[in-house]
Amino acid sequence: GLHNKNNTKITGDIIYNDVNLVNLNEALYNKIRGNDIGMIFQDPLASLNPLMTIGAQIDEALYYHTDLNEKERTERVLELLGQVGIPNPQRTYKQYPHELSGGMRQRVVIAIALSCKPPIIIADEPTTALDVTIQAQILDLLNDIQKETESGIILITHDLGVVAETADRVAVMYAGQFVEIAPVEELFTNPKHPYTRSLLQSIPQAGAEGEELHVIQGTVPPLPKLPRKGCRFAPRIPWISADAHEEDPSLHEVGPNHFVRCTCYKHFHFEGEEA
Repeated sequence: GLHNKNNTKITGDIIYNDVNLVNLNEALYNKIRGNDIGMIFQDPLASLNPLMTIGAQIDEALYYHTDLNEKERTERVLELLGQVGIPNPQRTYKQYPHELSGGMRQRVVIAIALSCKPPIIIADEPTTALDVTIQAQILDLLNDIQKETESGIILITHDLGVVAETADRVAVMYAGQFVEIAPVEELFTNPKHPYTRSLLQSIPQAGAEGEELHVIQGTVPPLPKLPRKGCRFAPRIPWISADAHEEDPSLHEVGPNHFVRCTCYKHFHFEGEEA
């Protein structure tokens, strides 16, 4: 991984097909990386090698993970470029990353992630570096790919609009923990955890002129200063019940497929709202 094994302590498990990825050696990990799990990074320019052509970069994944010969790999690369909506695959195959726009580069990154037909694709803020129009095109492309390939897409984003448009199921994270997990419609219509409710309350509403925007007080605490018990979000809500600082911080099922960390939501209300 990206951590320094000499001064970093990693705990927990990453289970994929009954295999704990944390314990794998590099050789076994490489068989899964790219082949079983594809990755789309948020900055397409930083994700691509500026010294290699687009065709060579997509071909590289096929070379390491498939038994295709050179001709078959070239055909597959051209097929992938067409699949992600690049208008002239033959030309793009020979180009370098700097010759493409940001949107086209992100399509290339998606093509690399799709190259070995992985059942899982992790998309880390895939539209952050793109303008609004291109963002919409990339999100539409990801939705089309998911339906066409039936791959599971794990989308990491801070944009609640992207969540509403793209996701089926949502896991909300705060300070390194999942604080709420629910189907997307349930999360937006019936949020429970104070952090989730505060995020949704902070979204500007169309036509709401003159109304003051809700602001979440404070900042995310540094890891060494995280609360040792209770809800990690509780210190940012001065008017929350004191019980929230003592609650069991585990996930509780509050409805069908709807989980909330701790029970502090029972004590939470917005300032000026009846408890």
